[in-house]
Amino acid sequence: MSTLSTSAVSPRAPLVSRKTLIDWLGIAPFTIFALLFLIVPTVYLMVGAFLTPEGTFTLKNIYDLFTPSIMDAYWISIKISVASSLGGALIGFFLAWAIVLGGLPGWIRNALLTFSGVASNFAGVPLAFAFLATLGRTGLVTVFLREWFGFNLYSTGFNLLSFFGLTITYMFFQIPLMLLILTPALDGLKKEWKEAAQILGASNGTYWRMVAFPILWPSLLGTTLLLFANAFGAIATAYALTGSSLNIVPILLYAQIRGDVLHNANLGYALALGMIVITGVSNVIYILLRMRAERWQK
Repeated sequence: MSTLSTSAVSPRAPLVSRKTLIDWLGIAPFTIFALLFLIVPTVYLMVGAFLTPEGTFTLKNIYDLFTPSIMDAYWISIKISVASSLGGALIGFFLAWAIVLGGLPGWIRNALLTFSGVASNFAGVPLAFAFLATLGRTGLVTVFLREWFGFNLYSTGFNLLSFFGLTITYMFFQIPLMLLILTPALDGLKKEWKEAAQILGASNGTYWRMVAFPILWPSLLGTTLLLFANAFGAIATAYALTGSSLNIVPILLYAQIRGDVLHNANLGYALALGMIVITGVSNVIYILLRMRAERWQK
């Protein structure tokens, strides 16, 4: 007679734990949003840039990007983006240096960082209206200079609705963005590095040239590229400020979306693809440089 031994049988573990399911549900809204409004439209544009209106493959849309009018739009956009990013990077760096290493009171740092958090996202129609109300032909500063000092700002050739005016307007949100990103990088400079350099006989200028700037250089260059991409893709501020008087790529693309001014919808896709490539390359280089800067500061 055989004796059957019974043992407790553990229940089979579920394929997906409840915690994992909740975690995935937490990021589901963002994932769906990114798919619907970023990934799928981007893929649609990339495919459409290589198709004719009849749906056949072609490279003509890419070739047509090199026509003079479109190339001029890209060139003006690049110049505005470079000018505003370099100006924003330079002023933003000195502001960050002043509040981190300059010995200013702590309340000034808190006030600047709080303001920068708001100003870096202040764009579009409100920003354009603010500059028109300040530096327009009947703006507050323009009238003040004319009535109190007899100085006509616009007699010098200044025009807010121009390349220079749009560059200044863009710098309003470029400078705060530079300040917000570069402040942690300056905070990461360890005091021991400067003390070691001074012990070895280095002057303050030598320390910045041989130690600080080589460490900060990836952050500086990477953030400048981020500012470039930020300005290159801006549309609301430029359109509200200048209308169609300044032929930059975002405004040309906006006009194409509204009225097919290029008389070829797929050429509009190619125009958007060019913007995606330029901003994408800038952002990828920024991410790589930021990773390198973080390794230095660990």
